[in-house]
Amino acid sequence: MSLSDDIADSAGEKQRIDIARLRRERDAATATNLRLTEQIDDLRRTLDVVEQVETLSISRVEWLTPKKPAKQSAATLVLMLSDLHLDEVVIPAEVEGLNAYNREIARLRLSKTIENTIKVARHYLAGMKYDGCVVLLGGDIFSGDIHEELKETNEDTMLGSLLFWAEELAAAIDLLATEFKKVHVAAVAGNHGRTTRKPRAKLRAKTNFDWLLAKMLERHFTGDKRLTFDVPESSDVLVKIYDSHHLLTHGDQTKGGGSIGGIYPPIMRMRAKKAQRYLTTGQQFDTLWLGHWHQYLPSPSMVVNGTMKGYDEYAFVSNFSYEPPQQALAVVVPEKGITIQAPIFCVDRKREQW
Repeated sequence: MSLSDDIADSAGEKQRIDIARLRRERDAATATNLRLTEQIDDLRRTLDVVEQVETLSISRVEWLTPKKPAKQSAATLVLMLSDLHLDEVVIPAEVEGLNAYNREIARLRLSKTIENTIKVARHYLAGMKYDGCVVLLGGDIFSGDIHEELKETNEDTMLGSLLFWAEELAAAIDLLATEFKKVHVAAVAGNHGRTTRKPRAKLRAKTNFDWLLAKMLERHFTGDKRLTFDVPESSDVLVKIYDSHHLLTHGDQTKGGGSIGGIYPPIMRMRAKKAQRYLTTGQQFDTLWLGHWHQYLPSPSMVVNGTMKGYDEYAFVSNFSYEPPQQALAVVVPEKGITIQAPIFCVDRKREQW
């Protein structure tokens, strides 16, 4: 074989290698393109749903801030619903029997929360005449699928959970409207319901299933004069009740909380920063309402909500203190603001059968 033949064979082999490499790159690019196309289609479907449920903004809620001075006997009940983590599954054996959670248990606990809220208002706080009820949807209504372990163990897909629980929460709010005649719902998004892998600042609310759920509830009650909604696209929402101002946020904007001081230092830093921001823009708030931490900590200036889900595997392996499933309740009156606070316990182990 001549030298020219060797050169030709070498060139041919190199061409075959290059062709094989280019084919692999082509196949990889095709697979990537298909995956991106599917993601774009999913996003378009989500945006279509958002556009269908988005409604116009609601005007000022008259009954919360009456033009005439409120009567001394006036009172408004405030119930915070946050960190429900609907459709997450907690297996008792994985937390040494301290808790259990699934869709059916969540239905029972949501029912118990509303039942006990009405019971406390009727009997434990007997004699009060309520102007209405404020429901604060504080985020993390769903556990979502931002973690692989949640994808593997949740009761349903995120869209399936949304469809199921929209009806359940609408029924719960309707019961409150029947009891208290007027209900105002304010809502912010949490961190678990997001559709993105990482938390984001831009489009924070409109890429979150908590926001979408609140807009679906708003749409459901369109025309029902008993209910009003405030579902902003920001991470905070202000609610004025008589002459006191309440700021609702989820609470995931804080960092730290694992030292001896616990969650107080990071939350107080966040509160101070928010108070300064609102002060410089001509607004204010008296009480900060937040969830996220799964600890019930009431005070006149700050209310940290518990969780309806209760103790879970993450809390167990992190050695967090045990706390029963509960939600925050408060009574707001003119001039004095919050006067009474109480946890609403929502567990009935006999009915839940664990």
